[in-house]
Amino acid sequence: MKSFVTLSGIILIIVGIGTFAYQGFTYTKQEKIAQIGDLKITADTEKTVHLPPIVGGLALAAGLILVVVGRKK
Repeated sequence: MKSFVTLSGIILIIVGIGTFAYQGFTYTKQEKIAQIGDLKITADTEKTVHLPPIVGGLALAAGLILVVVGRKK
């Protein structure tokens, strides 16, 4: 159980640092515009997901707490 808590904390620390570094991510989604018989018309649209810095801070703090608790037990 000790190693699971410590490992979870390390993962949260990495996620928190990554969130501070990138602040979000972009992905491409293919949407169907129209379909007439076998003819399909599609368009690629880019979507952006913004991650506020508070999310990174919370993940980093929670990770640090889990690592400290995991080492004490």
